[in-house]
Amino acid sequence: MDKIVIKLIKFIVCLLLMCIVCACDKSGEGGNATIQGKIMLVQHPNDDYTLATDTVVAAKTDVFIVYGDNEMYDDDQETSQDGLYQFKYLKKGIYTIFAYSTLATGEKIAVSQTVEVKDKLTIVPTIYIHEGKAYGTSMVRGQVWATYEHNGSDRGSGWAYEHRVYIKKQNHPYHFDNVRVGEDGYFYFQQLLPGTYEIFTTTEDDNEVPSLVSQTITITEAGKIYTLEKIFYVNINV
Repeated sequence: MDKIVIKLIKFIVCLLLMCIVCACDKSGEGGNATIQGKIMLVQHPNDDYTLATDTVVAAKTDVFIVYGDNEMYDDDQETSQDGLYQFKYLKKGIYTIFAYSTLATGEKIAVSQTVEVKDKLTIVPTIYIHEGKAYGTSMVRGQVWATYEHNGSDRGSGWAYEHRVYIKKQNHPYHFDNVRVGEDGYFYFQQLLPGTYEIFTTTEDDNEVPSLVSQTITITEAGKIYTLEKIFYVNINV
């Protein structure tokens, strides 16, 4: 009988301790702790053929906090002009802070940091969010070399300045964009999502009958400049 009582007492003590621990670790409002951090914005502008970015403070940006393992956010703040935010009057526990990046398609992706609050002030590692027409996309570039002819006579050769190049998705019948070749022979297609594309241009025979020359390239990741393996060689009658 004594053994049963002892086991029962031990069970009750363990249960009480678990309850106390759970109560102490419960994330949420009602404490005297503060979470503080900063949001930075990485801008991905279009028409920059290097895919260069510019990082600035994310002023007036919404930032969210999740208490513990809640499925929805519990509170939100707007960052200051310096990109700073604070969540006050929190208990000790686990918290997740997040803000949104915006893809070129308009889709939003959460970028988060999870911290454990033990003291009165907890500093969150800086969160970097991204936006811009080039964010989440890649670029394809290539070159075109032309041989110029007139009535069967050779008129020289060089980079095919102002020659037009086209792009379409693989197995699609029509192109969705076209660009002209620059003075250095290069052309660029921007804001391309992962996938396989056909790049093509025109060449002419001695009778000025045009035909297509093409190359295929597969984009597997964003934020990268892909270069076609071969230079396009075309004939142009002038």
